[in-house]
Amino acid sequence: MQSPAKSPKSSKSPGAGGPAPVVDVEQAEAALVEHYPRLVRLAYLVLPPHLGRNRRVLTAHALTQRALPRSRRTGDPAVVPAQRGPGPHGDPAYTYVRLQVIRGALEAGVPLRWTAWPKRAQLPPLLPQVRGLRLFPRSGGSDELALDQALSRLSCEARAAYALRGLEGLDDDAVCAVLSAAGCDDPEDALDEADEIDEADAIDEGAGSGDRHALLASPEFDPCSLQARPTDLMRRRQHMKAAGVAAAAALVCGALLGLPGDGWGPDGAAAPPYAKNPAAQAALDPGKLSVATAGAWKRSSRTDFSVWPARGNLVGDRELLRRALAVWARPGESVQVSATPGTPAGAPPGPARLLYAGDVDSARVVLLYDGLRVVRYAEPREGTSGAALDFARVDGANGSEAGAVVVDRADGNIRYLTAPWIKSASVQNLLKPAAAAVPLHRSADGVTDPFAGPMQDGRCASWNALRLRDHSGAARLSTDLGELVPAHLTAGRPEAPREATPAEWSKSACSLASVRSHGVRTVNSWTYARQALPEGNGVADWVCTRADTWQGEGTRVLAQFQTADGPAGAVAAKAEDTPACGGRDPHVLAGVLWKSRAGSWYLLGAGSKDVTSITASGGTRAAGNTLAAPTRRTAKARLSGELANGKKVQTLR
Repeated sequence: MQSPAKSPKSSKSPGAGGPAPVVDVEQAEAALVEHYPRLVRLAYLVLPPHLGRNRRVLTAHALTQRALPRSRRTGDPAVVPAQRGPGPHGDPAYTYVRLQVIRGALEAGVPLRWTAWPKRAQLPPLLPQVRGLRLFPRSGGSDELALDQALSRLSCEARAAYALRGLEGLDDDAVCAVLSAAGCDDPEDALDEADEIDEADAIDEGAGSGDRHALLASPEFDPCSLQARPTDLMRRRQHMKAAGVAAAAALVCGALLGLPGDGWGPDGAAAPPYAKNPAAQAALDPGKLSVATAGAWKRSSRTDFSVWPARGNLVGDRELLRRALAVWARPGESVQVSATPGTPAGAPPGPARLLYAGDVDSARVVLLYDGLRVVRYAEPREGTSGAALDFARVDGANGSEAGAVVVDRADGNIRYLTAPWIKSASVQNLLKPAAAAVPLHRSADGVTDPFAGPMQDGRCASWNALRLRDHSGAARLSTDLGELVPAHLTAGRPEAPREATPAEWSKSACSLASVRSHGVRTVNSWTYARQALPEGNGVADWVCTRADTWQGEGTRVLAQFQTADGPAGAVAAKAEDTPACGGRDPHVLAGVLWKSRAGSWYLLGAGSKDVTSITASGGTRAAGNTLAAPTRRTAKARLSGELANGKKVQTLR
């Protein structure tokens, strides 16, 4: 195919010999609004195809809308070439706007470089923006598709030359003039490259150049007549979630940065930061640890942890003590920290008292006391990984409650450090009260040999309690409940509890499993009623067990029904945070469904000795503090009791 005849090329504008026309902003705006679809189509044809049709559409609109002069008047030469065909002949305002559109489209095709600042046209347009939709012109026929593919192989300058020639009807001289004014370095090469389209096999050989130029006006290249489709919905959802998280994080950071002072607000009358606080620094200095003398407990009116002397073979190891205090103040992520309920786990308020520092089995153990808590720090003998820090509240502890502290617990075995006033220690299995207590050897520092704790393998086959005898000869029972300080076991009416004997806990010991790890201080068990069972089935005891905690809250109360031939008591009722069965309110009432040896079912109930009558919800009433009424196995009944003064007593719940 022969290329069409061309007029001699020249970069000189026909109007270049006269004065440059001055374009007013209003004139340019009028020309832009009037010829907006034509200008947008021109920009769309010139923009590089690699942008994609959606971005080419938006960028074409953005370039056209930014084509107005920045000032009221512009002195830029408005190229006014001679034109042929339809179009705004000789309008300098239109010519100026078209030049700005061509210039922006050519700049958009320049690749970004690290060595130069990007031009505005090279960046995605700020406006217009369409969220959630992809816009593209309507599809044309096979000829339009072939022309689009051919244009995509040309440079931006060649596409501009082809569009100016075919869409604007400019001759080659006028095209060269416009391209030169738009910043094209070699307009003639652009025209030569544009001529290759007429020679390409992709275009129907039977079509002339005029027919091919007419294809530029088809809907295939019209960015004002668009189709809309959604963007990638799944990716958009992921981006929205990520944007929401980023916005929330930015909002929080902005709020924190906007707070006065150093973060959360002004410190007011507070002391300087912790590192500058002399008292806080003294609390972390092993040289400032207080130590009681060996015989302080003999001269003091108090028998608590404040008069324990410092014991152990590592009392003089300042490095160990320094690590213990540092971990207490700032436990790392690898430190296993535990605290009984209601026990604060913060740094010491001042210099603590050293109770023990020594080697125990495969660990180095430090025991400290700050007036409120006993703190146990343990680390392996080799290295410090796997360190543990345990807190136990012991405020107000007396001689009975300050008799021992756990120094090691491993493989179900326990070692205690006993108080200096403890004369002997032994182990008593509460489930076998008739068996003699097993003497427990202690080191010179007061550390006991290991012995098996209660509830081995999760079964209540035995319940070993610690029996301590002090210098006065009094023997006291205490039991491990999974905490640093064992719980003191007592017996008798709650108004005047006394030291318990193993026999008084033989059928209630297994119920202690329900109060493990609850910060229990003392547990009292007392038989509040004794009842003759129907049909001559013997006698049953009603026992109330109350576990009081160090923090005062979380008290647990159990009412148990115990028969002479039964191995353990059955829980008849239970309650939490109640004064019942305690010194403030010693009254208690509970009931059970019981089956006799003959197979008959009875509703049994019993109250403390102050209860004068018991009434069941079915109307059955019995005088005294016990009730026994025939019933069915599926019966449900509520009991209420009455005291001598007319006050009502309800069952535990």
